[in-house]
Order: sequence, then structure tokens, then C-alpha cells
Amino acid sequence: MSEPTDAGWVTVALLGKARGNRGEITAWALSSKPERYQALQEVYLCAPAVAGLGERFEVESTWFHLETLILKFRGVDTISDAERLSGLEVRIPISQRTPLEPGEFFQSDLVGCEVVDRRTGKSLGRVSDWQDSGGPGLLVVEGDVLIPFARAICVEIDTVSKRIAVELPEGLKDLNRS
Repeated sequence: MSEPTDAGWVTVALLGKARGNRGEITAWALSSKPERYQALQEVYLCAPAVAGLGERFEVESTWFHLETLILKFRGVDTISDAERLSGLEVRIPISQRTPLEPGEFFQSDLVGCEVVDRRTGKSLGRVSDWQDSGGPGLLVVEGDVLIPFARAICVEIDTVSKRIAVELPEGLKDLNRS
């Protein structure tokens, strides 16, 4: 794999605690599709909020135990080795993300999009974050406005142009102000 020189990285998991005595480590998978982790061959481990390259690790194996992702890296063979990795982000180059099905979007591609009221053309701000809510995810728009990421509301999504047109249900703006 060639190393990207730009800031084109995406975090795919967050490392948890050591598991077993052979250097395995638990991870919080940031994708709802477990099969995406089977293709991982090499990753970069970085401290959260640190830009760019971290340390390169070869992935020996990945599997799920119940709903927890388990990773085994080559050269990480003891509990102590695995414990040192706890809390790190697992990153890959953006170019290696698994292709999406039509109508699917990476959360990271939604952040930074301008949200526009389709009826009035007025900008509501930019997406600053994503929240999982147990139902549809929520777009966090500047000023702490929460908009459900649902087709009935987010009617036009163009991540290339960084624009999301919404048709807000009656009262949603007022609900966010409370």
C-alpha cells in the first residue's frame, strides 16, 4: 500500500481493552457492516485528534465476538502489547474505504455539508457532527440544531458539493430551540 501524503484518512474503529492472552484487542467498530473489517490488511494506529500518519500495523485477523470487533495485529502477541494500544484510533486511507451502496453515505462525508431549507433556500448552517440516537442518526448543525438523517427530511444529499437540502417537518426548528 502506498502511503497517502494528504489528510485523507478515516477512522474505522476505536481500540478498547486487551482480550485473551495472545495479543488480541477489542475495538468499537464505526461501521454498521461487519464485513467491512474482513478486508483490512494494514492500518495505522493514532491517538485521537492527531492528524496524519500514525504507526503502521499489519492486520493478522479480524472477527466479531458477539457484537464486539476483535483485532489481532502482527507482532502484538501478549496482553501487555495489546494494553499499550488501548484508546488508539484505527485509521485507513480514505481511498481504501469500502464502496457504498447507492443512497448510503459515510458520516465523515456529511460533516462540513451546508444544510439548506429547500422551501426557502435559506442556509441553516453546516453539519458539525453526527449523533447516533437509536433510530435514524442525527445531523448536528452549527448552533446545536439536530436534524434526523431520514430520506423524508434530507431530500437532496450531494457530498461532492457539500450540500444537503432538507424539508423540515413543522415545528422541528422550534423543538431545537427548547
